[in-house]
Amino acid sequence: MSGESFITAHVGFESLNSVLKAAGEATRLRILALLAEAELTVSDLTAILRQSQPRISRHLRLMAQAGLVDRFREGSWAFFRLGERGGAAELARELIARLDTADMTLARDRERLAAVRAQRAAAAQAYFRRHAAQWDRIRNLQVADEAVEEAVVAALASAPMRTLLDLGTGTGRMLDLLAPRIERGLGLDLSLEMLGIARARLDRAGLRHCSVRQGDIYDLALANDSFDTVIIHQVLHFLDDGARAIFEAARVLRPAGRLLDLALHRSLAPHPASPGRLAVSLWLGRDRRIALAESTAKEVA
Repeated sequence: MSGESFITAHVGFESLNSVLKAAGEATRLRILALLAEAELTVSDLTAILRQSQPRISRHLRLMAQAGLVDRFREGSWAFFRLGERGGAAELARELIARLDTADMTLARDRERLAAVRAQRAAAAQAYFRRHAAQWDRIRNLQVADEAVEEAVVAALASAPMRTLLDLGTGTGRMLDLLAPRIERGLGLDLSLEMLGIARARLDRAGLRHCSVRQGDIYDLALANDSFDTVIIHQVLHFLDDGARAIFEAARVLRPAGRLLDLALHRSLAPHPASPGRLAVSLWLGRDRRIALAESTAKEVA
């Protein structure tokens, strides 16, 4: 590893002692290295590490209590990933960065992780094949994907994006499309099957800074002012209360954040060969707080 890295968040003595104890065990260190690669369940880790489920669960519980890993539920499954905030999370990433990737134990773990990912991808593809006819029928009714995606990128190109939230992420295509332009991406969806497809897509593309999880678009389990950009793509027309979903999306936007759903409105005409002749419209909303502040500043001037 070239250069030096440092923990930027201060941690109290007792907390740091607890974190070091939680990380300072062979299996737990291997788990941290695996979670740096992918979000995994207890069953995944059991298959990779060849240890009992109760033992893996105990390790994960200890690390979650110390803030090294985050746990989130997805239907009947619980997924784990590296912690994202706080000194413990930074310490976990620091420790992983100092591991020798050529180490035989870690290399063997990565081989087994690849097998787990392959199983996920196969399950996702099986589901997708079963519903391929329905997906193709819906997509053929509207503008070509390339035109829509080009318009999405153009609409968001005027300002940088550090964090992105994709509501109703579906197959995770928007995360995949915008991944090169962001530092962190999160996709939420109610469908466990679609989350399986999205997770397989992110794994295949190696997008470690993007993740997906189950979530309710009407009641986001996310803090206020959390994301620079929120996308609601091909979702609102399925909802009973679109205004409520937009209100929730606006709540998690940071000041000056953007919601791809009012300041910009662009309609894309359907392809002449499209049987349904459906058009696609884009709305780009601007944070009212910023507009209000600018208006107040002009009045004061």
